[in-house]
Amino acid sequence: MALLEWQTGVITRIIDETHNTKRYFFELPEQTDFVFEPGQFVTLDLPIHEQKNKRWRSYSIASAPNGSNTFELIIVLNHAGAGTTWLWQHAEVGTSLPLRGPQGKFTMPADLSEDLYLICTGTGIAPFRSMVQYIHQHQKAHQNIYLLFGCRKFNDTLYGTELRQLQDDMPGFTFIPTYSRELPDNALLQRTGYVHQVYEELIKQRTILHQQNGGAGLSPAKFMLCGWKSMIDEARQRLAAIGYDKKDIHFELYG
Repeated sequence: MALLEWQTGVITRIIDETHNTKRYFFELPEQTDFVFEPGQFVTLDLPIHEQKNKRWRSYSIASAPNGSNTFELIIVLNHAGAGTTWLWQHAEVGTSLPLRGPQGKFTMPADLSEDLYLICTGTGIAPFRSMVQYIHQHQKAHQNIYLLFGCRKFNDTLYGTELRQLQDDMPGFTFIPTYSRELPDNALLQRTGYVHQVYEELIKQRTILHQQNGGAGLSPAKFMLCGWKSMIDEARQRLAAIGYDKKDIHFELYG
């Protein structure tokens, strides 16, 4: 497949989402409709090095396709990274950047007839926000969808208010933020600890119900993992140990 052409993206809005995370909204003046699949990414060409491949930084699209020429990225500051440091210090509304996309195969399953576990940490939530927005907006039939978001502290909860509202508006969708360095707040559906215990409990519950309804073996499910390598490695090992086939486990590393 031929590489996509570079085009110009213009930053139209910047929102401080948390103390170290910003939302960047882009417009593509050369297009009227930016067509992409939920879960795909774009690559920015940032003026941080003479060599091209050392200037490129890729970020998952955090918004759902909406028939316009706009999209959103959510980016966390890496103090040791030249790319995000440049964005924090120099990018502003009106800044133009070369970009290429959409790219990537970490996309929403076409078949949503099985339970879907979206398991993430940090800005790994970006492709999953795109997916659940798209499913809701297009009223796509689906089984249970669980979005498990591993955070350190309450203030790290990206899109928290929006996803809790979506849980109310979208039957079958459950958002469970999980905090490793905070005690749980009983007023909200959330957990303390790590995501692994949460999906293992859900799998156990769903498997019991599946077998009570005459099914055999584990409850059918697909798993998508996005975020820190340590989380993904452990989740893949645990899910394999439970008995799920590797073809049902898809992942994308962040950082």
